[in-house]
Amino acid sequence: MPSTAPLFHKVDSLQLPVPTLDAGLAFYRDALGHQLLWRTEQAAGLRMPDSETELVVQTERPQPEVDLLVESVELATERVVAAGGALLAGPSELPVGRVVAVADPFGNSLVLLELSKGHYRTDASGAVTGVER
Repeated sequence: MPSTAPLFHKVDSLQLPVPTLDAGLAFYRDALGHQLLWRTEQAAGLRMPDSETELVVQTERPQPEVDLLVESVELATERVVAAGGALLAGPSELPVGRVVAVADPFGNSLVLLELSKGHYRTDASGAVTGVER
């Protein structure tokens, strides 16, 4: 029996491509005032003050991406496919959990994320030092 509970819990992040992290941070942090939460070699998460959603500048993909938080990537994928959607890529492992790309029946790509391993732990400069549950 299909679940009637909402599948998506919240928008986890809005990811935007930038040519370099320094350029992205100069614009979104320094010029627009968003506080740095964490930083890796390819991405940096910035606080959006009235939301738990992070603004992530990244150098890995050339297109913007919205990550939707789900309880379980596997169960979410099964529900999307059973409802007429399609699996596009994954699931794959992340330091903080798992991620999968799916599409709805209308061709919209959706990135689904579970934070099953925890959240990034950072030092005083925002550099990621590990993951904590």
